[in-house]
Amino acid sequence: MPVFRSSNRASGIARSVKAFLKAKDGSRHDDRTQGYIDKSERRDPPPERIQTAHLRQLPDFVIIGTQRGGTTSLYRYLTQHPDVGSAFRKEVHFLERYYDRGTEWYLAHFPLREESSVVGEASPNYLFHPDVPERARRMLPHARFIALLRNPVDRAYSHYQMKVRRGIEPLSFEEAIASESERLGSSDDHASSTWRDYSYIERGLYADQLERWMSVFPREQFLIIKSEDLYEDPERILHQTLAYLDLPQWTPANLKAYHLSEYTDMDPATRERLGEYFAPHNQRVYTLLGRDLGWEHE
Repeated sequence: MPVFRSSNRASGIARSVKAFLKAKDGSRHDDRTQGYIDKSERRDPPPERIQTAHLRQLPDFVIIGTQRGGTTSLYRYLTQHPDVGSAFRKEVHFLERYYDRGTEWYLAHFPLREESSVVGEASPNYLFHPDVPERARRMLPHARFIALLRNPVDRAYSHYQMKVRRGIEPLSFEEAIASESERLGSSDDHASSTWRDYSYIERGLYADQLERWMSVFPREQFLIIKSEDLYEDPERILHQTLAYLDLPQWTPANLKAYHLSEYTDMDPATRERLGEYFAPHNQRVYTLLGRDLGWEHE
């Protein structure tokens, strides 16, 4: 599989953020990152599923992201629908992390043909990884893609808090942002644990990611959802998604939110400065979608 070098833009992002954080208190933030072992596994499906891979169907829809944007909740709602078949595991990660395993490995994660009217998966790194759109074009040319976009300031902080809970992130939020360019520069592979763990700011540049996808697939193959809309009214967003997938309207007995967690609020000054940083990037998203998501007013 090819590798990717971190861009000058990525380094510039973190340098810009680091500059305003340094201006905040006049201090220099040291990178005290403690190395950790990547514990991700290949997670091969059982041999009997691989043996019957030729009898299985590729997904009709894929939730491609964003990480910490409500992908698990929406996927759980959809896969409770009587006409929807789920993947062997929610996050298959084939198109970004396990592409070298081949088509049969991917097929082994899905139901047998004719078992479900519609089949889907959700791997939130797909939106972010630069090589996934072209791989998806070759593998899933007719699939429909769902992207949930969360206010990038809140997304970054939620991402950070998740890594703290898992014992991966030893730095403060401000230190982690200031260290992002150095951390990402240590790896050339966007599927590596380094990029998965520490791309707090980079993942919030949605315009770049959407433009990559929309240069490969027509706009009508995408449903773009504001994550905050899902949190506020999950039934309405579920029904919108079912209509997009040409599925009968239906509501599960429970529309609980998944992967919720509590943590302290972000420092207001950090929130303000991040909001200022992301504002022009958000405007590019609004222009691309023809829709103001209103994050600057939240």
